[in-house]
Order: sequence, then C-alpha cells, then structure tokens
Amino acid sequence: MTEYESLDATALAARVADGEVSPGELLDLALERVGAVNSELNAVVMLAEEVARRKITEGLPEGPLRGVPFLLKDLGAEAIDYPTNNGSRLFANMRYAQDSAIYARLEAMGLVVFGRTTSPEGGIGPATEAAVYGGPTRNPWDLSRTPGGSSGGSAAAVAAGIVPAAHGSDGGGSVRIPASNCGLFGLKATRARLPDGPYVGEGWAGMAIDGFLTRSVRDTAILLDGCQGADLGAPYRAPPLEEGFVEAMERAPKGLRIALCETSFTGATVHSDCVAAVHDAAKLLEEMGHHVTPALPADADTAGMMRAWTDIVACGAALSVRRAVTARGRPLEHGEIEPVMQSAVAHAATVSGDRYLECVNIVHAYGRAMEGFMCGYDILLSPTMGEPPAKIGRFGHHRADYVDYRTGPDGVFTYSPFTAAFNATGQPAATVPLHWTAEGLPVGVHLAARFGADTLLLSLCAEIERARPWFHRRPPISKAQTPIS
Repeated sequence: MTEYESLDATALAARVADGEVSPGELLDLALERVGAVNSELNAVVMLAEEVARRKITEGLPEGPLRGVPFLLKDLGAEAIDYPTNNGSRLFANMRYAQDSAIYARLEAMGLVVFGRTTSPEGGIGPATEAAVYGGPTRNPWDLSRTPGGSSGGSAAAVAAGIVPAAHGSDGGGSVRIPASNCGLFGLKATRARLPDGPYVGEGWAGMAIDGFLTRSVRDTAILLDGCQGADLGAPYRAPPLEEGFVEAMERAPKGLRIALCETSFTGATVHSDCVAAVHDAAKLLEEMGHHVTPALPADADTAGMMRAWTDIVACGAALSVRRAVTARGRPLEHGEIEPVMQSAVAHAATVSGDRYLECVNIVHAYGRAMEGFMCGYDILLSPTMGEPPAKIGRFGHHRADYVDYRTGPDGVFTYSPFTAAFNATGQPAATVPLHWTAEGLPVGVHLAARFGADTLLLSLCAEIERARPWFHRRPPISKAQTPIS
C-alpha cells in the first residue's frame, strides 16, 4: 500500500472508508512520524494521544475526513480537550471551558486531533521561535531556515509528513507565509468566511481569520466546505457562496483578467527568485488562456496601511496580556513574555483611542482602494514573499523594538511585503508552491481575488495544480517514509 506520507487527507479518508486502514492505525503512523522527525523540527507540542484514542473508541463522526490525523495550531481553535500555550510562557497550559466553533466543525468532519503545533508568541512574527517551546521550529527543506509564522509548526508538520493537513490562522500572512516557505498550499478566505466565536467577534479589527496548511488544493476545499459559515451571533457575514469549494474545483475558470505585480505594492524590488517565480506563473496562466497584464495598485496606500496594521496588532497583543494578568490576579513577572511582545505592549500604550479608530479607518480605506483597483481585474498575481525562507534567528523574539521589527528596513514588511495587504482588505488570497530555488528552497506565488470571490480563487488554484502538480516534491527530512502496511 502507498506510504502514509504520500497521501493527502482526502485519500487517507477514502482508505479509512474502504476499510483498508483504521483511524487508530493512522494515528499510530502520525505518532511514529512525530517520533522520527519532531526532535529536529520542534513543530508538534501538547501531544494528546490519550484524548485522540478515546475519541476513536467512542466513535468518530461520519464526516468527509473521518479518521485522518490532524493538528491544531497552538493559538486559537480553542477546545476543551486541547489546552494551549498561545506561543507564550504567560499562557502556558491554558484550558478552555467550551469548544470554539472552528474546532467543533473540524471535529464534526471526523478528524482525529492529537496535539498542537508551535506558534510565535501572540502570533505576531513571520518566524516560529517562541521561548516556551525551548528552541526554534525549523523548516523541513533546510533546518537552518524558518518555516515561517505564525502557523510555522503546522507548515513544518505537514511538509514533513506528520499529518497531511493542519489548522492555522492568518492575521498578516500567517498561513500563506509558512505555506510559501514550506512548499505547501495555503488559502486565506474572505473576511468572516470562517467562524471566530464564541471567544472573539473579530481578531485584530477583522484582519485575522482561521485557515489550513495542506499539500493539495482538494484538502483545503474539503476543510473550507466543512468549516465555512458564520457562527451563532457573529458580527459579520461574508457574501454567500454560489457553490461549494469542492464543487468549484471541478470547473476551470475561463479567460481571467490577471494583474501581474513583480515588485512590492509600493514599487520596491524583491528577490530575483521571487521575480522568476511570478514570471513563470504568469507564463503558465497565459498558456491556460488567461490574460496577464503588468499592473501596480499605486493608489492604495500600502505603507500607511502597514503602519496602521502595526498599531492595531500591538493593541491586540496588549489586550491579551492584560486579560491574562488580570484573570490570574498577580502582576506580570520577568521573562513571562519575550522582548518583542514587551515592546508591542509598550507601543500599544502610546496608541490613543482615537488613533486606534483612525487605524481601523485607514485599513478600511485601503480595502476600498484595492477593491477599486480590482474592478479592472479578476486576480492580482504577485510573489508571496519578498525573498526565500529566512535564516533562523533573523526574526526571533529577542528583538526588542516592535515597530522596527515590523516596519524597519530589515523588518517583517520588507521580508513579507504582500500578504498583510489582503488581511487589511479582507479579500481571499492564496499561495501556490510553483518555484524552488537552486538551493532547493520553496518560493510561493500569490493570487488574490475580489472580496467574496473565494470559489473563483480556489478553482484557479486547482487548475494550476492540475497543470503544474507539486505533490511529488518532498523535503529532505520526509524522505524516510513509513508504510501503512
């Protein structure tokens, strides 16, 4: 039988349904992979094998991914049975009194959750090197490189074959950055397409949303179909879908108008491998019959949006710290949060209430400007990142100037100048793994659609996957495979 690491979640679920393998046997294989590679990657934490086996024994729901091993990011996806660190010593082993809507829907799909994956503290970095985990999380393609953040542990676990798919979340690129860095598919849905409740009404002024790290487009489609839709009392609802995500995969969009941007949205140059990746993708799209035109959304104030994003996220970080400290009834202790988080909290103290509201308006104005640009196009094509995966330590949380960390000349927005734009606008955006450097590092290509056009975007990604399959590409750390039988 085909090796465990060579199958996506859809295929594994089919094997379970056919009786070729049991959920317990798949869990055994996933745990074997944890034992084989996690000491090098440091990607999987908070193992809950007993919980997973109990749920299998009690009987899994008859969902579309019944029996497939799955991991939750160690940030969000609140669940009674799965405590979390939220990437921080301050929040270590936090427990929840009720399940989040996103977890409840994942559970209903029949997935077997057996642990969590590493995240930077508070999810505020493009690298996953939180002190609570005792060391950095590493990229399976090159252990000296970061898998990205903030869903870095999920990306590393999927790329290394521990699980075929994993939960993530994306407030500034936190699904798409690690997907690009690890040679995976990652899609950020339209704002409010996936539920946030009941713990929050919106994350980071509506810029944050859950998502998934997968090796195949169809796995993402199934996960989105199973999880999409507002939860009870949600303050916002995404535009209704005309069809399901799996259904959208079956048709190829025709003659799309695609804007090609080979620089950052401010016109700054990016790494030559990123330029090569996007030009190669443009050629492929033209061969498919789409119409590609060079264009730059120059009327959208990207620099101003990023400054506003920086202030909003600092306030979100400060709120989470204050809540934790207030709830336990004693002051913050030395070393409980890392320098970049300390700096973010300090910066938030300088952001007045009217500045915060101004930032929200700046973000919304940016969304209007980008939608205006998109009136002439169906898709905006760009690199996902400004350069290939960064070295471990470059974006570590030892850096004590949060604003410079984000907006400085060697900061996050130089490294990742594209992804946060679509958290601000709320538009759906995805990264597809179409390019590898001469050194063997993955470089993603980014596609964004108009607000609400999630299924159009996914159908295009599926068409690209059919034309240029990537599933056969496996990082060096995943080469030693575990047979199912």
